[in-house]
Amino acid sequence: MSMAMEFCPNCAILLELEAASGDRKTRFFCPACPYVCPINGKIVRKRVLVKKEVEPIFGADDMKYAPKTTANCPRCHHGEAYFRQMQIRSADEPMTSFYKCCNENCKFNWRDD
Repeated sequence: MSMAMEFCPNCAILLELEAASGDRKTRFFCPACPYVCPINGKIVRKRVLVKKEVEPIFGADDMKYAPKTTANCPRCHHGEAYFRQMQIRSADEPMTSFYKCCNENCKFNWRDD
């Protein structure tokens, strides 16, 4: 059994669950406003998550003018790639290298942390 989080439609605060007591049914209530939602049965929520399009860190033009280096492509094993380096983690961590295969038939992108 899993319990989803329910939020107050008035103030967007996380609702709290109050167990049945006497003649009062189990209910959700908002600790910040007077909102109350009695629970009369099983609550089922279905949410379809839509995968968001993520823009690449480097665009096609960024890698087109990037320097080349000796690197083996994991896909086609070509021995040369364009590369860029970027600090994407904390300052005490090494920079991350991003590569794009120079093989015109491949152009595979990968990174090395």
